[in-house]
Amino acid sequence: MSKTVIIGNWKMNKTLSETKEFFTEFNSLYTNNKNKIISNLDFAVAVPFINTTAFELNKTELQLAVQNISQFEKGAYTGEISAQMLLEQKVKYAIVGHSERRQYFKETDQDVNAKTHQAIKNNIIPVVCVGETLEEYEKNQTNQVIEHQLKHSLQNVDLSKVIIAYEPIWAIGTGKTATPEQAQKVCKFIKEKTDKNTLILYGGSVNPENIEQLLNQSDIDGALVGGASLKADSFIKLLTLNK
Repeated sequence: MSKTVIIGNWKMNKTLSETKEFFTEFNSLYTNNKNKIISNLDFAVAVPFINTTAFELNKTELQLAVQNISQFEKGAYTGEISAQMLLEQKVKYAIVGHSERRQYFKETDQDVNAKTHQAIKNNIIPVVCVGETLEEYEKNQTNQVIEHQLKHSLQNVDLSKVIIAYEPIWAIGTGKTATPEQAQKVCKFIKEKTDKNTLILYGGSVNPENIEQLLNQSDIDGALVGGASLKADSFIKLLTLNK
């Protein structure tokens, strides 16, 4: 495995003061655990707002990620933030097509595709999320659903410039998680349908206790982490495989 990527998705959590507190604690823990960090690891946090956070983040070893990106380049799109604006804040990764965006904001695969193209055009690495619902999983439709999402979300996309995150919707924030073997099976399928060199992250109740088993799988190249990324000590444990 050439590179491992771990991205914490803070979702709509942490005020600016809480963010500063996190970074202060993270810096201390990182210094004390630097020799334990996974080799060739890229790690970032996807914050809910970027301007002042980006300034604070410059004081840490963390990369900056965002949870969403506009599908439009610029113009009269109230509430949107363009890829160009994010690039100026030194954003490296953009989560695209998270299931919560698809569910609550009715994002389609076509929207995800447009956002992916905007990210790549502005030298931001899109982390394109795919995953099945519990109903689809129980009907053995996982591969069918994933293949459809990949086909339409990645249309005309240079696969060397994207990361794909497999997040079974039934495992997000539920405390349930796919077994390492289940996750590996789907991630292998994704690589077969895309490119063997594409980095695949697993997301869905990832925590310090299960991350090592997940990353030991041959086709899982990293993790997209929710709740376990909100506390600095927990996040450091992810980066050190809880060692």
